[in-house]
Order: sequence, then C-alpha cells, then structure tokens
Amino acid sequence: MRSPDAMHPVAKAIWYIESHFGRAIALSEIAGMAGMSRHHLSRRFSEMTGQTLNRYLRARRLSEAARQLAGGAGNILTVALDAGYGSHEAFTRAFREEFGLTPETLRARRDLSGLTLQEPIRMSALEKSSLSTPRIETLDAFTIVGLGADFAPGKAAGIPALWQKFNDYFGHIPGQVGNTAFGLCAVLEGKPGFRYVAGVRAPKCDDLPAELETIAVPAQSWAMFLHQGHVNGIPSTVDAAFRTWLPVSGRTAAAFPDMLEFYGEDFDPETGLGRIEIWLPLADEMTKS
Repeated sequence: MRSPDAMHPVAKAIWYIESHFGRAIALSEIAGMAGMSRHHLSRRFSEMTGQTLNRYLRARRLSEAARQLAGGAGNILTVALDAGYGSHEAFTRAFREEFGLTPETLRARRDLSGLTLQEPIRMSALEKSSLSTPRIETLDAFTIVGLGADFAPGKAAGIPALWQKFNDYFGHIPGQVGNTAFGLCAVLEGKPGFRYVAGVRAPKCDDLPAELETIAVPAQSWAMFLHQGHVNGIPSTVDAAFRTWLPVSGRTAAAFPDMLEFYGEDFDPETGLGRIEIWLPLADEMTKS
C-alpha cells in the first residue's frame, strides 16, 4: 500500500477507516488525517463515491462484523464493540437494518450468501484530474437570486432539473446583471448534504416570486478555475481544486459559500458546453514564506 501522504484525500479517508476498525472513529479525526475540513471531505467523498462517509464507515464495519459472525465468532458483544457499537442491542438494530437478519441468525447459519457486503473502495479508482492555474480576483459583496433546493450527499442528480425550472425565470428577474448565471453550493448546518441555488446576479427585491430566494455573497477573494469540457465533469474540477491546488496554494477556503459555479454568456444549457468556471472562496491572504 502506498504511503498515505501520497494519496488523494478521499483515499486517505478510506485508508484510515480500513486501518482503524478496532475502535470508534470520529469524522473530525478522519478529516484531520485527510487534511480537509469535515464538510469539505464529506462532500468530496460523496461526489467521488456516490455515498456518504458515515454510510460507508457504517457499512464497512457491519460487513466485517458479518464476516466474523459467519466464521463462528464466539462473543457477539465483542464483535459489536469492535464494530463501534456500545451495546448488543444497538448492534443488533443496526445489523438487522443493514442485512435483514440478526447477528445470532447469521452466526448460526455461518453463510454470507444473500448478504450485500460493503467492500473497500478501490483507491486506485480515484483518478487525478488536470487543473488549469486559477486567476485570483477580489470582488465586492453581491447577491444571487434564484431557485434553491437541498440535496443529500451524493444525490446531485436533481440539479439539472432545478436549472430547467430556473430557466423560465432567466432574463426576467428585476435588475438581472448580464446574461451569466451562477450555481451556488453551501453546506447545510446540522445535517448532511448541501444547498444548491441556481441563479443570477441581481439586487435584492421585495417583488420577487415567493419561490425565489436571495443569497448574500460576502466580499472576498476568489480562485477562479476554468472548467474544461462538459458540465457533467464539474465534480472532477471541484475535487481537483480542493485536492491539488488548495493544499499547496498557501490559502485557506472561506466558510461561505462552499463554491460557486459560473456560467458565461456562451454557455448552452442544451449541449452542456460553453464557458464554465469554478470559483473557490478564499478566507485569507496568501501565506508569505
């Protein structure tokens, strides 16, 4: 196995989980080892694997517990503790939810057939993406008016439908600035997932339709990356910005928003092609060496 220092942050998280099955692991601990904040790691993990970090950790531990039980483990409480559960009862509930049978039943039958086990994600599958050098710009505060929706981690498939709905408003929002658009991503407070707003730059207005919302974007600096290719490839560019550029840039990502997608005037929503930029908010000035 490669040294963890050479790994992709998501691969580091997987490596750490696989190396620490014997005790409870906090998300903050995994994030610290991976060199990212909890919400950034959780988002990158979901985008690249299609499932939440919590869900993966839970499924991996229960899958390893199932293997022990099918092998005739003598003490179910010991298996439960090794899987991070504090009691036999909590372990049994989680095990039944995951596999549809109790730990006792599996130990008695000693057969894993019919169970869907979570195997370790192959870290070699997390390919690196090329990334252009960003330009750095400092912008005054501005507002985005648009349609928003909450998305669960790894469940961003509904974003194109949100854009289709917003296209009916595009060009008809009072004070709309130009013919460019923005996709704003922000982490949700107190629960997994993120909020996505499809919108345009426009001043705050009291006469907007009730379904539209206004988001205040603070004055700050931005690292602006040109996205190459189809709109569907945006997650790879976002991941590369956080994974490749940010750790060596001497900069720190700001707290809000998580990022912005910028769609130029030539972007064609029918083909998914045209100028797209990923704007990463920066919290501070570059560290001087």
